[in-house]
This record gives sequence, structure tokens and C-alpha cells, in this order.
Amino acid sequence: MNFLSMKSVAASLGVSSAPGIAVARPPLAAIDAPFLELRNLSKSYGDNSVLKDMNLQIREGEFVAIVGFSGSGKTTLISLISGLIQPDQGEVSLRGKPVTGPGPDRGVVFQSYSLMPWMTVRQNVALAVDQVFKDAPAAERAARVEKYVAMVNLTPAMDKRPSELSGGMRQRVSVARALAASPEILLLDEPLSALDALTRSNLQDEIIRIWSQEKKTVVLITNDVDEGIIMADRIIPLNPGPGATFGPEFVVDLPRPRDRTQMNHSPEFKRIRKNVTEYLMRVGMQQAGEQSAKVIALPSVLPNTSAEYQAQLADRGVIRKPPIHTDPERYVEFSRISKIYPSKKGPIKVVDGFDLRIRKGEFISVIGHSGCGKSTVLSMMAGLNEVSEGAILLAGREVAVAGPDRGIVFQAPSLVPWLSAYENVALGVEQVYPHAKPDERDRIVTHYLNRVGLADAMQRKAHDLSNGMKQRVGIARAFALSPKMLLLDEPFGMLDSLTRWDLQEVLMEVWSRAQLTAMMVTHDVDEAILLADRVVMMTNGPNAKVGKVLEIDLPRPRSRKTLLEHPDYYRLREELLDFLENCGKH
Repeated sequence: MNFLSMKSVAASLGVSSAPGIAVARPPLAAIDAPFLELRNLSKSYGDNSVLKDMNLQIREGEFVAIVGFSGSGKTTLISLISGLIQPDQGEVSLRGKPVTGPGPDRGVVFQSYSLMPWMTVRQNVALAVDQVFKDAPAAERAARVEKYVAMVNLTPAMDKRPSELSGGMRQRVSVARALAASPEILLLDEPLSALDALTRSNLQDEIIRIWSQEKKTVVLITNDVDEGIIMADRIIPLNPGPGATFGPEFVVDLPRPRDRTQMNHSPEFKRIRKNVTEYLMRVGMQQAGEQSAKVIALPSVLPNTSAEYQAQLADRGVIRKPPIHTDPERYVEFSRISKIYPSKKGPIKVVDGFDLRIRKGEFISVIGHSGCGKSTVLSMMAGLNEVSEGAILLAGREVAVAGPDRGIVFQAPSLVPWLSAYENVALGVEQVYPHAKPDERDRIVTHYLNRVGLADAMQRKAHDLSNGMKQRVGIARAFALSPKMLLLDEPFGMLDSLTRWDLQEVLMEVWSRAQLTAMMVTHDVDEAILLADRVVMMTNGPNAKVGKVLEIDLPRPRSRKTLLEHPDYYRLREELLDFLENCGKH
């Protein structure tokens, strides 16, 4: 996207695209002797221009959130500020001095953690503490390590190694290590994106507390608009490249401390949220316009898992007449299912009596805190995890094993690394469309890869793709199966805002056109409301079950813009937030 198109997006919102201008506000006064300054910063890799002529001034003690899109150079930006790489042109200065290399005054946490695999949690955090506070007594250094490990709720795992930790726990170790060094400026490259909602909000609060008490300067890269509003003084979009630039800044002039529930009633919060979201959506619409011309029409061929195809075979005498499921109100039935795992202390019932009926064509979102069994319920529905008690029925038949009638997308996609994106999707298409002509199968594969924005990458091997691109291949593969039931386990959790919003639109379009029945696990309250007919709220585990079911009686088709403007939206949002907050206290 070029500079002129970015100006037109900003102008349509009534803001300036020049750095240092706030939404619907006069220009901020120039910062005298800025703590951190970027001047005409540019960085390229070969012929690929990543960042171009970037200018930014940050006050000492300020908290700035930069909303970065996939491929916009957000990690390159953090690496330049931290001194890990050098710019091609321009300069980064800290307290008026050029940044020429890394230093302990800059604490960095990247999205992908970098821990020493042979060291324990305690030892990984002590690496930073011992380097920065080498003259302090050993007992003082040990106490500092324990303090920051406890802050990220990892005291029970103090002597475990990274291989024994989940991905989210490893990221918490990285956060603890950066904070324990007490840097002057904290550089956070999406450090909380892999964490569950409760841990994420707790860490947000802890980072804000440290920032306010110790007067830290913080630069946060985030894909979450709400995270930026809750934490930051300013939100600045990093517009997509090549040659990425900063978009207009949005001043977050909300009183601190910022309570999530109370903010839900704040007109100023709603205004800021609406302005930031609309700007990002318009940027996304311009990008999406470039891809839309590449999407081709689907052939009129039925998958072999569909009831219509089975009926055609029965009419021709190829198979016996299949049983007809006559009750669309009970298309999917979870009949008091439980999951029990053995442990050294005896059996643990993770899920206890989960009971739910899903209508044919209904979209269900499942929300709850980490460890409440959401993914366990989904994996039992997929036939990948045995049901300990109770039963699951799909279209009148008990679910026992995995099958192509259920399309599954996990948070980490399972692709064959030596096959191309096209070949990975074709594997599933060949299984459910063996009766189709080769050109029809080709059109199905190509349609869905184009639709998820991979028109120019479909022949690239899976091992050469970024994590976000791999996830899009997994989503395209699930869509291409045209399953009876679509199962999604946090499929957009690791994607940037623009990609996530675009794929949510794709999901809604495919779901409504194909009349799919869908069940999605998510931590994102807004995502749950946007997509679902009902939101199922699960109680905390162990012995987790359905705690409450919320009807989302909002008109379809839905868009993020109409959702923000609907009078019932914030009421529904508050009901979900209240449930999660109350669960988090127990």
C-alpha cells in the first residue's frame, strides 16, 4: 500500500497520517529531548524494503503500543530499537545517544521465546539478573529471580526445564527474565499472544504496575486493540509494507487505573476503540481488494461425506438408502460427556458432564479460562480423544473415530512439511472428492488457498512458510473438505489483526454459504460474539462443565463495524467478561 492510499484512509476518518497527530485532536507539541527517537529510519533485506523513512519520538516513562500487521516489519522495528540490527538509513537514539548495539538498558521480549533448553526456569531468569546485578549479594540476586518468576505464576515450575513447559509458560519465563533485569526501556514484541485470556490480563496488569511504579518506558507490539487501549498512552499502527510506515497515532486519554469492566461503559473507550478498529479495517479492505480478483468460482460438485451425495448414490442403487436424521434441532448431541485422565494421585476428571445440543447449521463458540477442558471437548468431538463417560452424536451417529466429515483446525496447524501449500490442501480434497474431475479438484484447492490470501504462495513448501501462512493453509484445508462439522481450536490466535479479521470474514462466508455446523474454541470475547449464534461458557477445571450459555441474537450477515455500532453489543460483551472475571477469582 502506497503513501497516498494511506493518506486517503486517514482522511476518510478525519485524522492526519503524519506522525505525531492524534485522532480528532490538535498536533501534540514537539517532545523536548525525547527519551527514544527514530529519525528517517529505513531497513531493507536485499531488494525487499521493510521499513521506510520512519519517524517517532517517545517521552521518558511513556507507554506506546504499536499495532503491527503480518509482514509489516514489527520484529525488524524492535530489533532496530534494541540495537540487535543496524538501519540502512536514519538513526535510533536513546537519551540523545545513537543506538549502535544491544545493552542491558533495553529489555527485549520477542514473540518466539529464546531460552537455554538445558537450564531451569530459575537459571534462565538468573542469566539476566547475574549479568546486570553482578555486584549484588547472592541472596539479593536469588530473591530478585524468585520475585519475577512468582510474578508470572511459575513458582511451582521454578526447577523445570523449557522442554517440560507449555509454549505459554516458556513465554512467561521470557517476560520474567526481561523484567528481572530492570531495564530503562522495555521492548515487547507480542509477548502475550500465546497466553490464555486470564494469564494475559494478569500479565498486562503486572506490566502496567511495574511501568507506573518504576517509571519504565515501554514499547509494545500488539495485534490486540483492546490490549493497546488498556495499557498504552498512544496507539500507533505500523502500516503494511513493502516500505512500511507509521499510520496516524491515537491518543488513549483514559484515566488510570483502567478497569476492564468499567471501561466497557466508557463512551471515550468506545470512541477510541471504534476509531482504531475502523482505521485498521480500512487498511485491510484496501489490501483485500488486491486479493479478491484472484478468487475463482467453486465447481458444483458435492463431497462424498454429504447427505445429498449419499442420497444420490442410494437413488442409483449404488448403496442402500442411508438413514435420515430427522431432527435438525439435535444435529449434534453432547450427552453428559466426561474425560478422565490417570495421575499419580488418582484419576482426574478434567471434563465432568458436559451437556449440549447443537442445531444443524448453528455456530457455537466455546469460551473459558485455560485448563477448563475446551480443547478436550473439541478433540473428543473430532474423534481424536476417547470419551470416558457419556456419548457424542453427529447426525444421529455416535462419534467414535476421526473422519473427513469433521474439518479440524488447531492453533498449530499439522502440515506435511515437504509438501507445498497446494499439495497439503489437495490431500484432503482428494479424499472427499474422489469422484470429481481433476480440474474440479484443482478449482476447489485453488479457490480456498486464494480466499485465505495465499494465491502467490500455493506452490511454496510448508517448511518455507511463516507460522501465519501455515495456519492459513490449515484453514483452507478444513474449508475445502466441506465437512458436516467444522471444529476450530483457537485458529486465529497467532495471527495479526488484519489477517484474523479477514479470515473471520472468510469463515462467516463459508459457514453461511455451505450451511455448515461449527464449533469454535476461543479466548477472544469479541470473536465469540462476532461469529456465534450461542456462546458456551465453561467453568474452571478440573470437573469443568457448561456454566452458562449466552444467546447472540444479533442480525446476520455481521461485520465488525456493524457489531461495534449495535446497541446490544457492549451488553453481551459485559456478560461474557463478567463470567470470565468471576471464574478467574475462584
